[in-house]
Amino acid sequence: MQKGGYIYVMSNYQRSVLYIGVTSDLRKRLYEHQNKVHPNSFTAKYNLSICVYYEAFFTIEEAIAREKQLKRWSRKKKEHLVGNLNKEWMDLTTEISEW
Repeated sequence: MQKGGYIYVMSNYQRSVLYIGVTSDLRKRLYEHQNKVHPNSFTAKYNLSICVYYEAFFTIEEAIAREKQLKRWSRKKKEHLVGNLNKEWMDLTTEISEW
């Protein structure tokens, strides 16, 4: 059985920095970012604790391919993607934690 995957976009409170990541366990990964489990990571350094976007995939390979695609995009294109799903750039952590 293959395990699914997720891509997600993290930001800070000012929404000035974006980080795109991939994981097979989105709730666990958000917890790690928000609690700075990896204190030397990019997300910890820039205080990225707000999940503003995510997508789910049937396989982790699909998620990895999408992550690579999004990382090549311009900041403006990424902002447009987030804004289409999440106009207010709200933190989606509560929604995700209720799965």
